[in-house]
Order: sequence, then structure tokens, then C-alpha cells
Amino acid sequence: VRLVESGGGVVQPGGSLRLSCAASGFTVSDYDISWFRQAPGEEREGVATTFHDGGDPYYVNSVKRRFSTSRDDAKNPVYLNMANVKPEDTAMYYCAAGRTFWKLRESLEDYWGQGTKVTVSS
Repeated sequence: VRLVESGGGVVQPGGSLRLSCAASGFTVSDYDISWFRQAPGEEREGVATTFHDGGDPYYVNSVKRRFSTSRDDAKNPVYLNMANVKPEDTAMYYCAAGRTFWKLRESLEDYWGQGTKVTVSS
């Protein structure tokens, strides 16, 4: 089982970035795919979830109307589109796969990627 994130980098405030999460070794269409992030010195927090049953994605308030997540299980990967980024979006971003969702509770995730770093700086 593998989840591999990519697309991180340095972006200016107000800019955009797209992160990718490539999954293999399990049936992706059976899993919800979530994004988490961990800023330096902070605890990891949930960001967004795209559901395997096609339901509307879930976003935490801090990224609503700025981030969007999408999936096409026939194509892989899952994307996190980041727009109008802010310095507080600086973090290591992780994707995770789980079969049970409850408000981005980490303990419900079955598989994790290694992360991709996003730095928002002018």
C-alpha cells in the first residue's frame, strides 16, 4: 500500500498550488481520501476529504472557498487545489485513506503518505 504526495513547493501569498496524492496497493474507490497538514511546531490538523461515494467534499473552515479537492478513481491521483494561499497555510501536507469518516479524525485513517512541504512566503 502506498500513498505518495507531490506538488509541494514555495508559493507567494495569494498564489495557487496543486497537490497530488497517488494511491496504489488498495482499492482506492472503496476509500475516502483526506488531506491533513502539520505546521512547524503545531499538531497535525485535517484539511479536506473527498468521499468514495461521491458525496460533497468536506472542508475545515480555514480553507473553505480557497481549497478544493477532487478525485477520479479511474485516473488517480486525488488533488488538493490550493488558491489564495496565506502564510498560515505553510505546512507539511499529507494525504490519507480511510473507510470511516468523522470530521477528519486521524485515528480513522488506515493509510498515510509521507507528505509534501508547502511554504507560503514572499
